[in-house]
Amino acid sequence: MARSYVAEARRRGLGRRRERIGPIVERLASEHADATIALRFETDLDLLVSVMLSAQTTDVNVNRVTEQLFRTYRRPEDYLAVPLEELERAIYATGFFRQKAKAIRGTMRVLLEEFDGRVPRTLAELMRLPGVARKTANVVAAELGNAQGIVVDTHVRRLSQRLGLTRNEDPVRVERDLVKLVPRADWARFPHLLIWHGRRVCAARRPLCGACVLADLCPSARIAT
Repeated sequence: MARSYVAEARRRGLGRRRERIGPIVERLASEHADATIALRFETDLDLLVSVMLSAQTTDVNVNRVTEQLFRTYRRPEDYLAVPLEELERAIYATGFFRQKAKAIRGTMRVLLEEFDGRVPRTLAELMRLPGVARKTANVVAAELGNAQGIVVDTHVRRLSQRLGLTRNEDPVRVERDLVKLVPRADWARFPHLLIWHGRRVCAARRPLCGACVLADLCPSARIAT
């Protein structure tokens, strides 16, 4: 799918990817001025835990769980002070609760032992935390004001392919393509723009091409998906 859209952009004379990326970002920023992370948090630690819990579930579901969770667990020590089973019950509704509880407790230990209880800012340091892979690290770093890459979730991958910005399916390779195209100043907001556009307009099965501000820049517009 993605490969044909890259070729389609050339056939339609839409311009090179580097020529289209500026207008794409500008139009999406205007259309989705409210695009931001959907997870609710107050502290750096809350952010980290929220993103860890968001795997394989919805942001809405995570927010329901963390509304109470963050009242009880405020410091790394709090997550380690209770039996594992108690933490599992607290996050049960997010799914995969055993793996998540184990990863969270492991992360809290590393934060205390290696980072003085504070959430690190760099991808390399964040990825040393148990259960924190590149996507999670990218989200946390970006929300902390130090974006070092571009978050690639299912929306970002799908829209990047449809827009002819990448031929790749693998998230790491998609990210490599995007960081070469997207201005670094936009690395943090670009995923949010694609995510909200994917939710509101460019749905997986029935994209609303007729209502899309990118239709004239998109090689997949009006192509059956």
